[in-house]
Amino acid sequence: MKKDKNIPYIYNSLTELHRMLGLSKPLHPLISLFDNTNRKIDYSNIADLRTSAFYKISYKSNLTGQLKYGQHYYDFDEGGLFFVSPNQVTANSDNNGDHSGYTLLIHPDFLLSYPLANKIKKYGFFSYSADEALHLSDKEKDTIISIFKNIDEELQSRIDDFSQDVMISQIETLLNYSNRFYKRQFITRKQANNDLLQKMEGILEGLFKDENLAIQGIPTVQHLSESLHLSPSYLSDMLRSLTGQNAQQHIQNKIIEKAKEKLSTSNLSISEIAYELGFEYSQSFSRLFKAKTSQSPQEFRAGFN
Repeated sequence: MKKDKNIPYIYNSLTELHRMLGLSKPLHPLISLFDNTNRKIDYSNIADLRTSAFYKISYKSNLTGQLKYGQHYYDFDEGGLFFVSPNQVTANSDNNGDHSGYTLLIHPDFLLSYPLANKIKKYGFFSYSADEALHLSDKEKDTIISIFKNIDEELQSRIDDFSQDVMISQIETLLNYSNRFYKRQFITRKQANNDLLQKMEGILEGLFKDENLAIQGIPTVQHLSESLHLSPSYLSDMLRSLTGQNAQQHIQNKIIEKAKEKLSTSNLSISEIAYELGFEYSQSFSRLFKAKTSQSPQEFRAGFN
């Protein structure tokens, strides 16, 4: 029976992945680092559509997808990083089949008993899409590659009581630098991101003017991100860098803005206003309004009478 190409292949072990890449057995069952800067590793046996049980951090020396704004590129062009969380589906098309560079794979169990086991889930870039990769400057690239080499050196050494501590420390350093460099990327993309913010405001405005909003329900972060061709995590992090608020907070602020208009300029009941704004239950609307304004809708309206 022929395998359905639309069903991702699942890699559950590093041993299997090493075997399919033509590599020797992994030096550790829960963490592995591939150095393919010389492009000698054969990826032809790797499934086009795949997922795995591992966190994946890859440095690609020929990263595509620079952001172009007007006639100018605003991203660095010294390669870059992209991140994949366990069970996230990826495809060869995500990196145009280019596997040059370094790839670090970490099973979540490797992090158990360390604070990083929980902290790693808070790094939003593990939920970014492939075209939201981190573009590195020369100095940033050198920093990242030096950490990869430190991890590789530790893996190549004899495993002892300190090996895991050292590698965990290096992984956390790698993630912290990545977080720092992503914040820098939001700054260097500020003009383009401001345009995205304006576009998002236009989309929200259109949604709240739509007569079907009452049926469709409150606008969601997922809907906004799809309309802007961004991942929900990237959209929220981008907005937070510009305004200090994430995508959900932007939606809620727009709801309150529209609610205030209706409360102060119409005779609609609270339930009717809630329904027009996409709420299934008026109690949910009232709770949000009070949480955001410290007043109930009735108290706010009373101030205009």
